[in-house]
Amino acid sequence: MATAQATTRTASGPPGSRPLAALRDRPALGKLLLLLVIAAVAVPFAQARWGGGVWPGALTVDLSGPLGEVNDWIIGNRDSHPLFLYFFGHISNAVVLSVRGVYLALLALGWAGVAAVAALVAWRAAGWRLALTAGLSFLVCGLLGMWVPTMQTLALMTVAVLASVVLGLLLGLAAGLSDRTFRVLRPVLDTMQVLPAFAYLLPVVLVFGIGVPGAVLATVVYAAPPMARLTALGLRGADAGVMEAVASLGATGRQRLLSARLPLARKELLLGLNQTIMMALSMAVIASVIGAGGLGDRVYQALSSVDVGAALAAGIPIVLLAVVLDRTTEAAGRKAGTEPTGPAALRGVRGWALAALIAAAVAVVGRFTGGRIWPEDAIVGIAEPVNTAKDWMVDHLYTGIPVIGGTADWAAHFTSWILNPLRDGLQGLPWWAVLLTVAALAWTIGTWRTALTAVLAMAAIGVLGVWDLSMDTLSQVVAAVAVTLVLGFGIAVGAARSRRLERLLRPVLDVFQTMPQFVYLIPVVALFGVGRAPAAAAAVVYALPAVVRITTQGLRGVDPAAMECARSLGATSGQQLRQVQIPLARPALLLAVNQGVVLVLAVVIIGGLVGSGALGYEVVFGLAQGDLATGLVAGAAIVCLGLMLDRVTQPTARRQRKES
Repeated sequence: MATAQATTRTASGPPGSRPLAALRDRPALGKLLLLLVIAAVAVPFAQARWGGGVWPGALTVDLSGPLGEVNDWIIGNRDSHPLFLYFFGHISNAVVLSVRGVYLALLALGWAGVAAVAALVAWRAAGWRLALTAGLSFLVCGLLGMWVPTMQTLALMTVAVLASVVLGLLLGLAAGLSDRTFRVLRPVLDTMQVLPAFAYLLPVVLVFGIGVPGAVLATVVYAAPPMARLTALGLRGADAGVMEAVASLGATGRQRLLSARLPLARKELLLGLNQTIMMALSMAVIASVIGAGGLGDRVYQALSSVDVGAALAAGIPIVLLAVVLDRTTEAAGRKAGTEPTGPAALRGVRGWALAALIAAAVAVVGRFTGGRIWPEDAIVGIAEPVNTAKDWMVDHLYTGIPVIGGTADWAAHFTSWILNPLRDGLQGLPWWAVLLTVAALAWTIGTWRTALTAVLAMAAIGVLGVWDLSMDTLSQVVAAVAVTLVLGFGIAVGAARSRRLERLLRPVLDVFQTMPQFVYLIPVVALFGVGRAPAAAAAVVYALPAVVRITTQGLRGVDPAAMECARSLGATSGQQLRQVQIPLARPALLLAVNQGVVLVLAVVIIGGLVGSGALGYEVVFGLAQGDLATGLVAGAAIVCLGLMLDRVTQPTARRQRKES
């Protein structure tokens, strides 16, 4: 009996150690208590030293003077300094010549040749259905009167994608073959992939100015990280058995790379190409703000004058380009490594040669019949009827609807009931309370390094002197993310339970996920006018497909045995969802939140073009007025805000391994 009691006391430990054991079993509680201890020491000191309220002026650094001097030096030396004459100047000239060469080649093919090439490439990659879609899509671009802008965008994209793929492959090879390089590049690529597109424009404009070179290089910087990341992952994930077998045969490092690693990583490489193309198209459209031209410039000009018809006429070709490019590269990725099908005469090189001959024949026939540029008499103008429909919507839906009110009333209520109180609340919080909240959220979901990074990013915003503007932007992001998650999780639960609903949603989500960010501003301007609420609405529509898709896949991926066990115990459908699916799908749900936050931030920033104000407006103002000091400070704050939001919503790999 005494032995049993001693054993019990030994197992339970002395009474004083029980709280420590409880903290070890509940690490989140331990982190919170430690953070409270730190706050109890640091907050009184900070309050006494710098006060509460907004970010203290003593901790603010005015960068407008130094940035203005840098701007003046660059402008004054752009035509004379060797750095610009013999380095940046050559890069700029090479970009201009490359884009012009591709554009002239597209014009030389003629509209018939371009449509035939697109259809035949799609046919070789995915079959006749996608070939028909590709050919018709280019014909629609001509019918809408957007053939020349489409070719301009396609030429810019071609050069940007080629440069992005080369740069991404080089970085990916270095990271895939070297552990040290991988550790160095991974945080850089992580950060670059969560930054809004607008953050890339200002540094490029500072060096290359307004025009095609700056637009192409901004697109390259934005689109290269996915290629680099997926290349590195594909090379590092090569089958160890295959690599060992190749090494045992005496293959050199170069032979192992060319004969084993790269072929095994083919799917990842094609997926990287797909992501690079889609991000390049998105950025090429946004870069119209800095003189990229093409379809994005038409949309930008139409939005500036609130000409919804002209914006839609340019927006439809953007969507069609996105759908065709996405489907073609996605199909090529699915076919990678599989056995070729179809007639033997159409397989491999012979099939591509036949496609090239057909495309050349169509191009020659088209040129002889005067088909260099789409004929003016074959253009269908949709701007006027669309604007007429928009005017009808404004008259009947914009305001004055009994009981429910119009879209203008909804926007006004959303602004006055949600956005304004949230902004005032965030701006009214003491700066140290914001930092503590960020630290608590980031530390709970990650590690102390994650929390430190998030806090330093938030503190950098205060140091830059744009605390209130950043709180305004953050309020818009929080409100839009809340709406996105409520709608996204509700739709995803229904799609996870109903195969029919999932099939109905799939094409809609596919189309919405391929559209560039700029296009979402068109319908919200028509329905809601300009302001912060329309920008939030566009952000919700842009982020919703990703949240729905990730959440649906997470809920459907729950272990069927766990679901069957819950059903056998008599659990209702709601209990299965709350007690089984949601806990087991937690990593997917956190990923959906993270992606929703990142995507919402990207559109809220672009919403500066339609009156969202805050940091987005500062960037637009800096670009429009040439005030690069204001724009660069706002851009740096956007970078810090994006980094903080990503760290607060993204669990670390170590945490995920512990939960699994």
